[in-house]
Amino acid sequence: MNDIKQILRELHENKITVDEAYLMLKEKPFEDIGFAKVDLHRKLRQGASEVIYGAGKTPEQIAGIINVMRSHNQKAILITRLSPESVRELKQLGCEIEYHEDARAGIAGTIPEPEGKSFIIVATGGTSDIPVAEEAALTAEVLGNRVSRLYDVGVAGLHRMLSHIDEIMSASVIIAVAGMEGALASVLGGLADCPVIAVPTSVGYGASFGGVAALLAMLNSCASGVTVVNIDNGFGAGYFASMINKIRVESEAK
Repeated sequence: MNDIKQILRELHENKITVDEAYLMLKEKPFEDIGFAKVDLHRKLRQGASEVIYGAGKTPEQIAGIINVMRSHNQKAILITRLSPESVRELKQLGCEIEYHEDARAGIAGTIPEPEGKSFIIVATGGTSDIPVAEEAALTAEVLGNRVSRLYDVGVAGLHRMLSHIDEIMSASVIIAVAGMEGALASVLGGLADCPVIAVPTSVGYGASFGGVAALLAMLNSCASGVTVVNIDNGFGAGYFASMINKIRVESEAK
């Protein structure tokens, strides 16, 4: 539930006073710790708290941001593009991190239980696409979504995907992760009645141009309802899929 709604509900139920509610709402929207201005109102504005991009940050900087977020009651903090070396140093600094090697991501805290019955499918063309897919799946799970993984179901063996057709037809949103020629997104877009988020990966031989070939193929998909994020951007796909799925979850609850 959105934090503002929770405050207003507690006020309505006389669990907190007007002054207490006012203090909660006027709290400083960010905390300046020198090397970062930690956004404390991100969840109020967007429904999800800030995520830490780990690449390029020192372990000390990541730890400092985590400590601020934890002090403001953020239950699960996602750190993307995190190296094993940084995880070891973070643990030495006293941060409890659960590291997901495939996703190259860490979590400080506990992944919440998924809300509602609606779910997100994360599908990959091949096994080599799993790191990007896991970043997407983990992001969606940290944001409170139910996720189903369909890995290695690319068009080189279409029967592998078709064996999951019932599940594909039941999803509220599908993330299609593929390199090479990126055909997976078009095929799923032609089968499903839900939005498809295409994620081109940098997997492929020379003419794939580090994922540009898949990116252009996905942008030019003839299947309706396909949108595309940047190359290897599993996080962006997982976040966007969460926004779509939450709409379905909210409609189920009414």
